[in-house]
Amino acid sequence: MKISVIGAGTMGNGIAHVFAQNGNQVSLIDISEKALEKALAQIAKNLDRQIKKELITEADKTKALDNISTYTTIAEGVKEAELVVEAATENESIKLKIFEEIDAQAPSEAILASNTSSISITKIASVTKRPEQVIGMHFMNPVPVMKLVEVISGYLTTDKTTQKIIDISKSIGKVPVAANDYPGFVANRILMPMINEAIYSLYNGVAGVEEIDTIMKLGMAHPMGPLQLADFIGLDVCLSIMKVLYEGLGNDKYAPCPLLVNMVTAGQMGIKSGNGFYNWSHGTKELIVASQFK
Repeated sequence: MKISVIGAGTMGNGIAHVFAQNGNQVSLIDISEKALEKALAQIAKNLDRQIKKELITEADKTKALDNISTYTTIAEGVKEAELVVEAATENESIKLKIFEEIDAQAPSEAILASNTSSISITKIASVTKRPEQVIGMHFMNPVPVMKLVEVISGYLTTDKTTQKIIDISKSIGKVPVAANDYPGFVANRILMPMINEAIYSLYNGVAGVEEIDTIMKLGMAHPMGPLQLADFIGLDVCLSIMKVLYEGLGNDKYAPCPLLVNMVTAGQMGIKSGNGFYNWSHGTKELIVASQFK
């Protein structure tokens, strides 16, 4: 298949990697040439990890990289696409603008998918002339490792489109799970309130950062504590999703914790900024609690 992926960040390069590794022709699109170069380097690095684990061969790596072409304009990158997967930043206005342009430039038969983790697929579809062919294709991070794809049908998405995305997901070694288009879908409607409650527990002085994460790891068998996971996801992304839940469902239980709001306002986003609930600036995997929480 001819797949176009819009956005060369962590999710976009992971999605491009998986499609290319499974024999698809991938057009990776980003307005930044530097971002595209960085994405290709990251894909090569991730393929090297797979070689080291004896999951693929050097020949497989070469084929995967040969399957990826890069573009700095949507018009050029989607003109032959059978499926477009948007993986831009989690911002509604940005996504709506991108989908208007994709709809104008991609072939009429192409399916338009969004990797959004919370924004309404029905809303995104409303700015296109093909809402029946618009769908959510929510990959998990890191994409080359995680098996789940949350497949979200908008109000007008046809069964044919949904089944096609389920089949495509299976063809790239993923496990697709269908969900309907309501705030947060399934994954983030359950995950984000848990993270928010962990932040409230810290905010209210119930326990410290390490204690909260240790209790959830050892007591609930979570591979990563909720505060560490929030840093990994990005505190700005967590806040954005909590706002979608709060505004979409109108229930106070989804109100973002004031501590989360303050941290994002102060520019403390987690790993991406070097500081969040943990200090990430030391460049190792060691978990060092940020100074303000000690």
